[in-house]
Amino acid sequence: MDLAQQMIEPVYGFDLHSFAVLLHILLLTYWLGADMGVFYASRFVVNPSVSPAARGVAAKVMNVVDLAPRICLVLMLPSGVTLMAATDLGRDVFYGWPLALVWAAALIWLALVIVDFRRAPVRYADLAHRTDYVVRIALVLGLLAVSGYTFVVAEPFGVTTNPKWLAGKVAAYALCIFGGIMIRVKLRPFGPAFAKLMSDGSSPEVERGVQGAVRGSIPYVLLIWVMILTATFLGVVKPGTAAVG
Repeated sequence: MDLAQQMIEPVYGFDLHSFAVLLHILLLTYWLGADMGVFYASRFVVNPSVSPAARGVAAKVMNVVDLAPRICLVLMLPSGVTLMAATDLGRDVFYGWPLALVWAAALIWLALVIVDFRRAPVRYADLAHRTDYVVRIALVLGLLAVSGYTFVVAEPFGVTTNPKWLAGKVAAYALCIFGGIMIRVKLRPFGPAFAKLMSDGSSPEVERGVQGAVRGSIPYVLLIWVMILTATFLGVVKPGTAAVG
């Protein structure tokens, strides 16, 4: 038994695989749950029969709760790699320094996300926003390429267990990131329109701006939810997996 194998053997009933599964479950729960909370709060934000003051409170709640899905989206990547590193599927590829590198990169990405979200420190906020945007686009393209390769090749990366389910899971995660990018694009008019609502009150023009931005993002919210459930199904059922020969 080599050192890497010894290090992931259970210690007091808890090992790397147990940790990875627990983290995966927690991230999934908070991601989907908080996302639904944001979606529900948005119903009050776009409702013209609700007072501007109440809509402002709903917007603040929506904004604060939205941090949880952003964090979960980022951490789901190193969590998934950790899960692979703790099993025969990816132990030889990811365990050790590659896993540490993935976590370091993910934590840097998470720092960018938090700086962008809080807009603080102010002097780094715009840089963090632009860098985060580039990272997301690069990940979408890179993960879809890896997914396509895994799906097409008979034994991708030397894996002989027909991991087509993993290709689907990686693609689903990439589409979650894509959905988040598109939500940002669709919500760009929301900030100016909502600020005008708070300062000048409701008007047909303002309501069109607020409601149009939120409604335009709904298809991509639904895309993320479907992809989360798809990735969960594929990760649990692992359809088509062949026995290790």
